[in-house]
Amino acid sequence: MNIIMALCTGFSAILLSSCAFEARGIPVKEFRPMTAVEEAETKQKNESKEEIARASQVKENSAFTERRGVPEYIIGPGDILTINLREGAKVNTYDALVRPDGKISYSFIDNIMVSGHTASEVTELLIEALKKYIREPRLDIVIKEYKSKSVLLFGQINILQQGTSGPGKYPLLGKTRVLDLVVAAGGAVSGQDKGNADLRNVELVRQGERYTLNLYNAMFRGDVSDNIVLDSGDIVTVPEMPTFAERVYVFGQVASQGILKLKDSQDLLTAIALSGGTTPVAVKTDIKIIREYEERQGKPVIFSANLDQILLQGDLAQNIRLKDGDVIYVPRSVIGDINEFIANISPMLDFIYNRPSDFRTNFLKDQNKLRW
Repeated sequence: MNIIMALCTGFSAILLSSCAFEARGIPVKEFRPMTAVEEAETKQKNESKEEIARASQVKENSAFTERRGVPEYIIGPGDILTINLREGAKVNTYDALVRPDGKISYSFIDNIMVSGHTASEVTELLIEALKKYIREPRLDIVIKEYKSKSVLLFGQINILQQGTSGPGKYPLLGKTRVLDLVVAAGGAVSGQDKGNADLRNVELVRQGERYTLNLYNAMFRGDVSDNIVLDSGDIVTVPEMPTFAERVYVFGQVASQGILKLKDSQDLLTAIALSGGTTPVAVKTDIKIIREYEERQGKPVIFSANLDQILLQGDLAQNIRLKDGDVIYVPRSVIGDINEFIANISPMLDFIYNRPSDFRTNFLKDQNKLRW
């Protein structure tokens, strides 16, 4: 019985010590990102940048090709061509619809394959074919309606009072870059209280792959590397600017709880300083940093930091670098059960992530609501 009781006592001690370790969270000094994960993320980002760079420099795709150094539209089914035949001072005009098989018929000539060719190439084809019937035919071809290639544009695009504008389906008229499309559709929404366009995070979907484009650099910094050439079937979305941009949240036992811009508070010590410091009853040895709450479906990574060691001992290894969406909680008592802590705080986390403006308006007015 003594042996059994000793074993039970030993197991209980192990379990209790495990719980205690879990309750502390991950000490920030011991946290190291997984090398494999970092390498995979870096590789993916580099591959995306390379693909974007290639797409910004293409000299042909399904919508256009270069002839004698000049971009020309590639004709396809559904396009309407205008054929101008000159006889002396007289000009005979004829509109030809490119049939689903990619062919047109004109004058004495039937079933001329024009799909996949440019207007200048079709002009040469028709002139050569008409030589059998007309001496030295003179004609030129222009594209009257572009219908065979198009892209979809969504998001924060201005709707003008006249003309076609706003989100929708737009035909490609040849070599067209993303910024050309946005401007032609009315421009990005700006200068309003709500709904401003986030030009730094424009999304492009091409053949199932997603890319993030920074058009802000193209517009205001002269860096056109992300202003890629569009291809038929592309989907472009100009998202709304986040209300508070990249942000972190600080609450608990600090002088001023609230939302901080990440660019102004990139580490724990700065965030607490911008919040006015801790209150006299704060437990500075057990500050929690809650990360990736939404990404992990309510099972976030939780770090523990000791502010006293940073301030009194100069241990800057405790001064964790913050990420967008991090929540800093300064408790007034030691957190004994990490699972209970997450259960209690989850409603508040759901609220601040999904409705940050309401959080600022309705909850931060009463600082005591968050000082548990």
